[in-house]
This record gives sequence, structure tokens and C-alpha cells, in this order.
Amino acid sequence: MQKIFILDTNVLIHNPQALFSFDEHRVVIPIVVLEEVDMFKKGVDEKSRNARQIGRYLDSLRSQGSLQEGVKTETGGIIQVSVNKDVTEAADNLLFLDKNDNLVIGTALYFKNKYPDHEVTLVSKDVNVRIKADCVGINAENFETDTIKFDEFFTGWKSIELDEDAFNEMMTKKYLPNTFGDFYPHEFVRFVQKEDEQKTRLMKYMASANSFYELQYYTGQSIFGITARNFEQEMALDLLMDDSIRLVSLSGIAGTGKTLLAMAAGLQKVVEENQYSRLVISRPISPLGKDLGYLPGTKNEKFNPWMQPIYDNMDILLSLKDDSESFGKGKKRPSIEDFIDYGLLELEPLTYIRGRSLPDQFIIIDEAQNLTPHEMKTIITRAGENTKLVLTGDPYQIDIPYLDSQSNGLSVAVEKLKAEDLVGHMTLDKGERSKLADLAAKYF
Repeated sequence: MQKIFILDTNVLIHNPQALFSFDEHRVVIPIVVLEEVDMFKKGVDEKSRNARQIGRYLDSLRSQGSLQEGVKTETGGIIQVSVNKDVTEAADNLLFLDKNDNLVIGTALYFKNKYPDHEVTLVSKDVNVRIKADCVGINAENFETDTIKFDEFFTGWKSIELDEDAFNEMMTKKYLPNTFGDFYPHEFVRFVQKEDEQKTRLMKYMASANSFYELQYYTGQSIFGITARNFEQEMALDLLMDDSIRLVSLSGIAGTGKTLLAMAAGLQKVVEENQYSRLVISRPISPLGKDLGYLPGTKNEKFNPWMQPIYDNMDILLSLKDDSESFGKGKKRPSIEDFIDYGLLELEPLTYIRGRSLPDQFIIIDEAQNLTPHEMKTIITRAGENTKLVLTGDPYQIDIPYLDSQSNGLSVAVEKLKAEDLVGHMTLDKGERSKLADLAAKYF
């Protein structure tokens, strides 16, 4: 039996493709939703682009028939626009109709009364709308096409116990055939000897050989002045230094070293090894795409406040590099501005990355959890030949409305791409910034 789905504004703004995500069922858009969408269409940010896309979709459907009566889709469903007169009788006694949210709920009530044999569902990313709908007897759900099950979130590594003989054989041969089940490409295993838990060995799964091998790309060496402080950072650096892996994602709480590790690997590959032509670092402006014209100065001057964490990490790396190996006796330590002037480093707002093609570059997207899945797709598709892309972020630290730990672009990218041979992921849990930072991350 055909179901009826009433869509709230935030669903369409979040993903215009939601119009076509309900297969053979009927999708209803209240007229008040179109009025709200119209308010977003004049900007240059992602919401405005989505608002304009919704208009284009509906205009195309309008040419095929009456939207008020409903237009058939390729999947056999129906998309229609419901006008306000369909709301009043059904909702007058239950809701105050001076609020747009209540008009959307009223539309759902109207269709529930008009089609008593059909299942009517209000789809909204606003939890308060879903609560109010439930109070008046309307089934309400979140739009979860792009969400993942966070309980099963891919961490990038597992721990396996071995008896003493098997552990010693692995240490001798330097590899271990897989007899433990299914693993994803570049997934790590921390093997622990049962009889002595202090004896451990990190190995990485190679899908082509269905075996585990010792880390090849990070073996304790200095990476632009830093070395790993724990086994999680060792695994992360091995992914970052492996040029065959084109997309690396690092997730974890504040202070685990995600951004610092990514920047150290990027500078090592660009400045020391000349593997890539440039290191590009970008991060979403919260909210993503907000017009930088509100701040005085040039583009770089406007962007500097958002990039201060990058400057802080760069200062740490340059000072560590200077202390550990020096840039050469008698030579002045280069600054961030020097790297920018030499063309080795570019700090770019994500606002301006759309439409670019970025070949032969090491790209870091910091705070990637504040991207929608659609924005994440836009960024990943910017990567050209011989480009490596690194995503860093904390899925629990979301600053954008209607995104959460399960639906943000970073979490979705990790889950959907984990089986690809060009992709590697590591979740960092152990904080290394300071004891005070660890306490804040743990208790807040």
C-alpha cells in the first residue's frame, strides 16, 4: 500500500534529493515549506544552493503535470504540493496555526483524515516538530537516508590475543596469515600475547594477500620534528605516510593530535620529500559558507580568525623541527608566511573550494564533522591526480544545526568508504595535548 510522507523544510534544505528518496510512495510538500525555502534562495552558501535546487526540481515536475494534484515520478511515486486551505479544518481545534511548524503538522493531519487507509508520516529533522506531531497523533520520523549506526562506527583497528607460540612465530616471520575473520583494507590489529599483555605488536591488514604485515611507512622515525606518542598515533602516521592511500580520515576527541599529525605528514611530504606540489589546509567556517564580507580586510585577513588553530599547530611543528634537526646551521627558521610565499602552503576557505580541481596536492580538511554528506562529496570530488586528502574531526563536536554524530559528512564518509582500497581510517582516543585537556574531554 502506498504511504504518504509530509516533508518539513529542513529535510529539503539538508538534501534536495529527499524529494526522490521515497520510491513508490506519495511525497507531500506543504505550501508553507515552499515559502520558507524561498527565504533561503538568495545567498551563496550551501543552504541557498539547495534552496535553488529544490525550485529547479519542482519546476521540472510542474512541466509534467499539476503539482497540486500530484506528479508521477520515475519510481512510481507521486510528488505534490499541498495548499494552506487543506490544513485549516483538520487542525483548527488542535493547533495554533500562526506558526509554520504547526501548518506543516496540520497538513499531515489533513492527509491522515482524507486517506484513513494510508500510513501518513511527517518527516522532519527538527525534534520539536516530531514531538508535537506525535502529540496530535501523527507518526513522525527523522530523515535518515545518510545516517549510519554509530554503535558500529568503524574505528580502524582491533585488538586480538595470541598464545605465546603464535605470537613468537608472528614476530619471527614479520607477518601473519588472516584466520580471524573479515577485515577492511588497511585495518590495523594490535596483537597481544595472552601470557604477557605487555608484549604487543601492531600489524596492518593487506587485503590483496589476506595477511597482516608490520607497519612499513611509520617505524618510529621523526615526521617533520614529531614522533608518535602512542600506538594510535603510530597507526595514524602509517596511513598518512602511505602514498597509495588517497583518502585518510582521522576522528577523535580534542587533544588527540589529529590536526597536528596531519599537518606534520603534509609538511614532510611537501617540504622534505617533494612528493606533492603543495599543502592545502581548509576548514569549514561555522556555519559553513558564511559570507566572509562581514569581517574587514582582504580574503586572507578575513579568514585568519578561523584558521588560528592551524597557525598554532604550525608554530608547534616549526619549533619542534628547529629543535630536533634544525633547518640548517645559520639559517633562519622559515615562517608560515614563507611557506605561503614559496607556494608550498595554501590556506583556503571551503567557501571557495567548489569548482576547483586540485591535482598533485596534499589536502587537509579540518573540522570535517561540520560538513553535510553532500558537502563532503563536493570536497572529495575536487581531488585530482596524485592528490591525497586527509579529513580530521570529532563526530561528537557538531556546530551545524540538523547534523549529529551519525549524519555528519565525516561519519558518513568513514562508514561508506571503509571497504575501498584507496581509503584508510583511524579513531584516536588517547589525548596527548595536556592532562588538563584530557580531563575536559573526559568529563565534559
